Amino acid sequence: MNPLELVRARPGGAFTVTFDGRPVRALPGQTVAATLWAAGVTAWRSTRGGGRPRGVFCGIGVCFDCLVTVNDRPNQRACLVPVTPGDVIRTQEGTGHEDG
Repeated sequence: MNPLELVRARPGGAFTVTFDGRPVRALPGQTVAATLWAAGVTAWRSTRGGGRPRGVFCGIGVCFDCLVTVNDRPNQRACLVPVTPGDVIRTQEGTGHEDG
């Protein structure tokens, strides 16, 4: 069963954000992490040293595995940042800054 049906949730209308240039459907109240997971994306950052993929680990903002760039702001914790219509979300490479 759909979790929204279980709790009889009635979220507002869906809107679109972009992730690495592709449109992604989002719902009001979702975090960036929830939006990406719903779109089948499980990793959106790579480690500085080895380039290993990372996504949500703790899900509560304690760790920094889910860092993502939102609207040109690097180092945003995807599990804490709510999506808003038109957000531009990008995979974060390393520190998220051009100098590495």
